[in-house]
Amino acid sequence: MRWPRRRTLRARLTAGLLVLLAVASAAVGGAAVLELNGFLTDRLDQQLTDTGSAFAASLEHPGTDHGDHDGDERGDTRRQAAETLGVRIVDGEVTNAAVVRRGDARADVVTLKVDGGDARTLAAVPRDGHGHSVELTGLDDYRVMAWRGRDGDTLITGLPLEPVEAAVHRLELVAGGVFGLALAGAGVAGALWVRWSLSSLSRIADTAARVSELPLASGTVTLPPRAPDARPRSEEVDQVTSAFNRMLGHVENALTQRQRSEERLRSFSADASHELRTPVASVRGHAELALLHSEQVPLPPEVSRALERIVAEASRMGAVVDDLLLLARLDAGRPLEYEPVDLTRLVLDVVADARAAGPDHRWTLELPQEPVVVSGDRHRLHQLLANLTANARLHTPPGTAVTVEVTRDDDGTARLTVTDDGPGIPPSLRGHLFERFVHGDGPRGADGGGTGLGLSIVAAVAAAHGGTATVTSEPGTTRFTVRLPPRPPG
Repeated sequence: MRWPRRRTLRARLTAGLLVLLAVASAAVGGAAVLELNGFLTDRLDQQLTDTGSAFAASLEHPGTDHGDHDGDERGDTRRQAAETLGVRIVDGEVTNAAVVRRGDARADVVTLKVDGGDARTLAAVPRDGHGHSVELTGLDDYRVMAWRGRDGDTLITGLPLEPVEAAVHRLELVAGGVFGLALAGAGVAGALWVRWSLSSLSRIADTAARVSELPLASGTVTLPPRAPDARPRSEEVDQVTSAFNRMLGHVENALTQRQRSEERLRSFSADASHELRTPVASVRGHAELALLHSEQVPLPPEVSRALERIVAEASRMGAVVDDLLLLARLDAGRPLEYEPVDLTRLVLDVVADARAAGPDHRWTLELPQEPVVVSGDRHRLHQLLANLTANARLHTPPGTAVTVEVTRDDDGTARLTVTDDGPGIPPSLRGHLFERFVHGDGPRGADGGGTGLGLSIVAAVAAAHGGTATVTSEPGTTRFTVRLPPRPPG
């Protein structure tokens, strides 16, 4: 039988109390049994000392009077308790052995035939005047005492140990029953007491569980009420409760400061992006106007090249500004324009654009027979797909096969996957792909003109639709998966 590995503190404390109580009960019971056994055995020894060797001596010389009444050739039974044993040993051999049997009227002496094993056991009893316990096959266990006889022989008198053993056994049964009931009662009472004593820890655990379910990584977070003060006033539980409440306060303060910092950063990003759109567009417009006039008034090649670079970089900066402004709006939780969007048609348009932009890649479509329709913002979903195909095109070498697939899961969730057989994504980069301004290095991450915001926009658009964006990659297979619910979130 295998015990479960995980055990609650409550169960372990209760089990520990029961083990300690069981050990204490066993020690008390054992000491009581040993003391009773010793006391009753000493009483037998005292009884043997008081009666002496009279019964055994009567077996030494049958027919001899050892008192003030007629002798009995079968042995002297005066003052002898029932089952008293008398044995005479000469030169290590048992010559006479008898036991007293008491009836209703008188005591009778029954002669015994002692076998070799019992004879050796009796012959080994020292003649020291002390009691010794022996086990006889023909009789029960006996307490015997040996004396030297008048003829140089050995006389042994014994009393049965059965009354002692019965009394000890009865005490064992009574003690076992009492201690068993005490353990059962203590187990129930201890479990209730431990449960009550640890109730504050249970409330702390409940509070911690509620905190662990909060979305601490996003948005304004209100922590649950603090753990109540410990009901059982124990110093240890009070310390845990106080420390836990201080930790919650510290976490709440840190989250509040982080939220304020993020709000300021988002506000700055939105304001900066909005303010930069006009000057960037103006720079690009003036540069294009200058290039237009250069067709009528020739300019030096260096100037024409500089103007062309200004137009290109202004276009690139305009794209970055637009991406930043989009992320700022998504971070601010601005509502999207939800409408039925046919993802199959959207994928056809996006892949057609990708083929035109990347003719040196091999593009493949895998679409279901039925349209896959979700409720979402058509423009944002188009941007999501465009960023995924652009990512595959920019960060894989020419000749790479890119497969775009649309499916619907059993629960109605739409799934978009973009898979390529390029060199893969370095493991150190996979956990940060959907963060902003993340650029890879190596063959896949070589700079292909990306801003480092494309995949962060993918994740933000998917989250705004109540979906998710994930990636798995190994050399030869990189797959981006976007899951979108059929209905808008909330």
